[in-house]
Amino acid sequence: MIGRKKDFGIRHRGSHPEGWARGNTTLKRVLAPVLQHSAMLGPRLSVGTTSAVLILVLSALPPVRLFAQGDLDRLALRFASMTAVTGLEQAMVDSLRALFPGSTRDHVGNVTLTLGQGSPKRLFTCPLDEVGYVVGNILPDGFLLLRRVGGGGAGRTASPLFDQQLEGHRVTVFGARGAVPGVVAVKSTHLTRGRGAPGTPDPVFTVDNAYVDLGASSAAEVQGLGVAVLAPVSLAKRPQLYGERLLAAPVAGRRAACAALAAAVQAKPKVKGTVVVAFTVQSLYTSNAGLASVKALLGPFDDIKTAALPARYADTAVETVALADADRLVREILQWMEGR
Repeated sequence: MIGRKKDFGIRHRGSHPEGWARGNTTLKRVLAPVLQHSAMLGPRLSVGTTSAVLILVLSALPPVRLFAQGDLDRLALRFASMTAVTGLEQAMVDSLRALFPGSTRDHVGNVTLTLGQGSPKRLFTCPLDEVGYVVGNILPDGFLLLRRVGGGGAGRTASPLFDQQLEGHRVTVFGARGAVPGVVAVKSTHLTRGRGAPGTPDPVFTVDNAYVDLGASSAAEVQGLGVAVLAPVSLAKRPQLYGERLLAAPVAGRRAACAALAAAVQAKPKVKGTVVVAFTVQSLYTSNAGLASVKALLGPFDDIKTAALPARYADTAVETVALADADRLVREILQWMEGR
């Protein structure tokens, strides 16, 4: 029986970053009486007695495999620096293949890794792709025109303001010879002001207004940079850590969720039965082709879960996720993999 697909993540937290940043204090509360007792005047616990009490206290807590917080932060930053426009995720897929020896890439482009053996057979997924752009045309004067890709599947539709983030901002064009930096031009205020009817606002910026400047003065120079029509384009990725381990970057929520799944795999869990880990592509198409491919090739599965994390300012350049939530997601994934 194929299990019902559902999001697996922390969804009960408040929406304010300060609320996200509060860590789990269970261990501190349990250990506080022990530490307080050992610090009081009068009879004290000996080193051996204290150690024994600590062992008893820790053994009463649910066993959780260890993973380094710093490793998770590095993975989240690394993933948030990558670009995987829907249908053009190859570069990120190649990075994940190198990160997980023994993983495979199917004909659609998913990265899959099988842990354990036997029953039950379960699937844990994380979608890699993001709404982005491709080069729609190269003009004779060297400017690029864009077309948006993705946003039509998994119940997601790009915000009407999504394209406006491009205006005047840096972008990266991924050509055959590597990443090429560019910037989206801004209309001249002096040449366009007052062209509309009196009292009417200026037209809203859309993707059709986006002219990308790579510093080239001709189409031939653009082609010399390795850039062709359908090359993927995204806002320049400059992930920032701030506050209490808050990560801001485009699609930070998806990237941190995938980093949590990667950290759980690297913790080498003692898997119950068989767990297939899949980093899927093309999830933003209506057909969700990546997940469909995994289910057809490696299923049926008794249970299917998807890594997800709450995020603020979704679908913006400063989408923000709390890495404390990612810590908890790692622990939940490990418990699920080990059948606890």
